[in-house]
Amino acid sequence: DDTEVFRVEFHVVGQHPGRRVVEATPDNVASTMAKLDAMDRRSGHGPWTRRVLELIATNPGRVSSELAKIVGRERADFKADVRKLKALGLTESLEVGYRLTALGQAITRA
Repeated sequence: DDTEVFRVEFHVVGQHPGRRVVEATPDNVASTMAKLDAMDRRSGHGPWTRRVLELIATNPGRVSSELAKIVGRERADFKADVRKLKALGLTESLEVGYRLTALGQAITRA
């Protein structure tokens, strides 16, 4: 059979399939801040969540090895922490580095 078959996929511009998008509503900001507080309390290396969010906010697109060095962490450990923030819908990965989502920006302003 010489029939051609095409598969077409659509997505919202600026978003990727599988990315967790959480709106920056007051309730979401409050509940996410409570989760960040709990993460900081459980951390073996002290409070880190707000510092990493601020670092990404002021350095979007900066390579992770440089960000890790700024906060005195190993790159792999730093990236693991950023993945935790990403799972909450606060950061997104760029080709190089990271940036904050709307929720991440709201958290840094709160």
